[in-house]
Amino acid sequence: MRQTIITIFMLCFIAHSYAQGIDVSGNVQDASGMPLPGVNVLVKDTSKGAVTDFDGNFTITNVEVGATISFSYIGYLSKDIVVTDSTPLSVILEEDVAQLSEVVVIGYGTQTKKEITGAVSVVGSETIEKLKPTRIEQALQGQVAGVNITTNTGSPGGASTISIRGVSTNGDSRPLILVDGNVVEDLSVINPSDIESMNVLKDATAGIYGVRAANGVILITTRTGRKEMPLTVEYNAWAGFQETTRKLPVLNATEYAVIVNEGYAAAGSTPPFSDISGLGVGTDWQDEVFEAAPIMNHNIALRGGKEKSSYSYSSSFLTQDGIVGGKKSNFTRFTNALTYNLDFLENFKFKSGLTLTRTKKNNLPESTLGSVLFNAVNMAPTIPVRDETGAYSLANDLGAEVINPLAQMANTHNRTKVMKLFGFGGLSYNFLDNFTAEANIQFNYSEVDGYVFDPIDFYGIGKVFNTLTSEVSENFDIYRDYTFDGFIKYENTFNDTHKLNVLLGTSVFKTTGVFSGRRGRNIRNNDPNYARVDLASEQEDIYAERGSNPKFDGRLLSYFARLQYDFKGKYLLSAVIRRDGSTRFGPGNKFGYFPSGSIGWVVSDEDFMSDSNVFDLLKLRASYGILGNDRIGDYRFVSLLTGEGTYFFGGNDEEDEVFGKASGGIANPEIKWEKQKTLDIGVDMRILNNKVDITADYFNRRTEDLLVSPEVSGLLGTGAAPVVNAGIVENTGLEFAIGYSDTIGEEFKFNINYNVTAIQNEVIAVSGEGEYLEAGGFGISQPVIARMEAGFPLGYFVGYQTDGVFQSQDEINNAAVTSLPTQPGDFRFVDQNNDGIIDLDDRVDLGNPIPDATMGLNISFDYKNIDFSAYAFASLGNEIVRNYERNQQRVNKPIWYLDRWTGPGSTNAAPRQTIGTNPNTLFSDFYVEDGSFVRLQNIQLGYTFSNNAPEDAKIDKFRVYVSANNLFTLTEYQGYDPTAGTGIPLGGGIDQGIYPSARTFLLGVNVKF
Repeated sequence: MRQTIITIFMLCFIAHSYAQGIDVSGNVQDASGMPLPGVNVLVKDTSKGAVTDFDGNFTITNVEVGATISFSYIGYLSKDIVVTDSTPLSVILEEDVAQLSEVVVIGYGTQTKKEITGAVSVVGSETIEKLKPTRIEQALQGQVAGVNITTNTGSPGGASTISIRGVSTNGDSRPLILVDGNVVEDLSVINPSDIESMNVLKDATAGIYGVRAANGVILITTRTGRKEMPLTVEYNAWAGFQETTRKLPVLNATEYAVIVNEGYAAAGSTPPFSDISGLGVGTDWQDEVFEAAPIMNHNIALRGGKEKSSYSYSSSFLTQDGIVGGKKSNFTRFTNALTYNLDFLENFKFKSGLTLTRTKKNNLPESTLGSVLFNAVNMAPTIPVRDETGAYSLANDLGAEVINPLAQMANTHNRTKVMKLFGFGGLSYNFLDNFTAEANIQFNYSEVDGYVFDPIDFYGIGKVFNTLTSEVSENFDIYRDYTFDGFIKYENTFNDTHKLNVLLGTSVFKTTGVFSGRRGRNIRNNDPNYARVDLASEQEDIYAERGSNPKFDGRLLSYFARLQYDFKGKYLLSAVIRRDGSTRFGPGNKFGYFPSGSIGWVVSDEDFMSDSNVFDLLKLRASYGILGNDRIGDYRFVSLLTGEGTYFFGGNDEEDEVFGKASGGIANPEIKWEKQKTLDIGVDMRILNNKVDITADYFNRRTEDLLVSPEVSGLLGTGAAPVVNAGIVENTGLEFAIGYSDTIGEEFKFNINYNVTAIQNEVIAVSGEGEYLEAGGFGISQPVIARMEAGFPLGYFVGYQTDGVFQSQDEINNAAVTSLPTQPGDFRFVDQNNDGIIDLDDRVDLGNPIPDATMGLNISFDYKNIDFSAYAFASLGNEIVRNYERNQQRVNKPIWYLDRWTGPGSTNAAPRQTIGTNPNTLFSDFYVEDGSFVRLQNIQLGYTFSNNAPEDAKIDKFRVYVSANNLFTLTEYQGYDPTAGTGIPLGGGIDQGIYPSARTFLLGVNVKF
């Protein structure tokens, strides 16, 4: 009996203990070990719960053993844990990748990826963080299908040209770029570390932005704080060095002397080098010019928020020396950015942002004939850097353009300072449950301070760069613009099946600018320290004395409407109509109407797909629209006195010279909108439990009424051709992107993404049958070599086709030749029209600068505390014109000239060496090379230390990494950089010694408090 009583007592005690419960505490972190504040912790089926504090800690009292605790946090997968005892819990929440990438910024709003009916690509902050670009454009190359980046120059701070789905116009083909809704033209002023995401609108859905969106839209969203977010501090820094990826193989002093002597002998002249035995290797001018250059970046950011507000502040400093010239081509950038958002009321919200950027760039002559690299390649290796007196050696006997590149750098004093302030402010008000009224204003203000000092210098006899009078120029230009957007949105869902979104709005844009410039001559002592206009003996106001207009003013006025509708989330529709007006067209053509529409079908939500074990998402979509483009000069529809006139009164002396105004370009009152008609058909798929993501698109972009300036006769007495609507260009292509992500075990995660774009570009018409436009120079006093002509790609190269080398005089006697003296060893050109004469009519298509296909491959993995990523990009099928060789008697030559023709049967590929007149320098396929390449753009290895810091340290994350950019390039192109070019549609792809992109090695650290 007593035993039974004891047993009952014990059972009651145990039951009472269980009912009394225990205290449960713990810590919640993300996968990287960073504490998560604000996580909801709830005991299921009860009202008990807690929210994690700043350090991710929580405590819940009196929890029954066996109860289930649920952890939930926006952007992370929920997690349930059963309580077994009072041991503190260590909880890791995984990011919900699908949810984080679900919302995409589109025009004047957002949509989920499932709802989007257009071609939109997203680049996240993690990609930018790994690439460590100095300019934003570098983060797009290879990441987004259909986006191609042409590096205009690899010099520090140098710009790039962005093309979305090919080149569709002969004019300005840049996309519209918006940073938090603010129009930004110069991306060098943006700190890449501030970017949260970049969304690229590639099809007709960009039409919501109207006139400026014809070439696509890039929407950049910057990082900010969020409400109820404790103050967090992030510090990111990296530093390293840069070097050239290659040096062109040129002749050393001995090889050079042999070639030069041979050229003189072939022309019947006395060879200049009587003894070459002691010349040796000589001066390697590229070694003298290139150097290892440092680069460094620091960035600190503070973010947080209260119950009704959020804020952020970031500051960064970047300094980068050049691999050519070092400090002489340095680029420095200071950036400060501030955002603040406040909910005045539950339905009345305010947002704002302000960014101040200051840059300074030292400039060297680059990417043109006479640039530093052009001179380094062509300078004779027999000439030392300095002569016996210690002065820089002169470059005599090397033609008018080639000079000592080190003397050139020493005498270059050229810098540009830019101060840019841009910001935005907006108010939104929700009313009547389903309506939102919003007004936003964005502004840009820029000051560009330019300075150039040309001292008295002498580089050699007859050099075009010799300066007899010192001169200093100071320019100060101001640019202003603002954009006002006001719109009303209506959003509602009916019967849980019909979702409707209507947008009505207006947009006003105004841009103005004022230019000022002064010039001074005769600087005291030829000393840079006195090189100011105020100290010059002769001074002039460039704009006032020349009669030029120092101002500009352009405006846009737009009205737009958009309807978005979906039925049961499966059948999607979007329609846009926009009316744009521009001051760049005359009264009769000022306004244009531009409609666009798109549809989508989420097939995977259909009942007949409910049993599918393959598709997590299958969506078909299509879009079509017309977009306008007005990117020409202001007021070209009227005649203006914008030209300069020089008049002489009473004689021809300079004292009688008077500057006045003259007629500018020829007016064309009939010019109208350039129109782009865009078709896109695409499919989006996610399969294998969302592990595989596939996107494919077919597109056709047809641009009509191109705004171009045709050639005019000089007899018309004007310096500028009129702007006319002439031409049709069409881009047809395919895009394909596939990504695979998975987790093996609990600690190894990996991602692999591949994309490819194939584009066919064709000019359908110019203005009249058989007409074409030309641009792009080659050599000296030769016809231009790039054309816009019906039936060919835009900007294709036209020149002579070679058919080997003449081996004997008999071959010459029985072949068509040019009017230039021809001898054995000279090129044989193909007589295309069989008229027995080689002339301009025998020039043919030699290729074009537009790649047939581009592709990117991106790989990353994380294992425990180690992370690794690699990015590669390839471009296939484009050609590059080699134009960095100066065809003069005694300039240096590339090493392949050692395989020249030296007699019958020696070679049939390269011509003889001679200083006499010959046809071998005429533009032909000999100077056109395959520009295809594969480049490993970035490789990075990082390690995140475990969070074992003392409590007072408050360090949430500490990561170190090493990174290499532009590690290697596989290409057959013999120039410096196959990725570089001018980026212009007509005349691009001509390499005149373009400054190459540097190879960069970095060591960095990421710290979060």
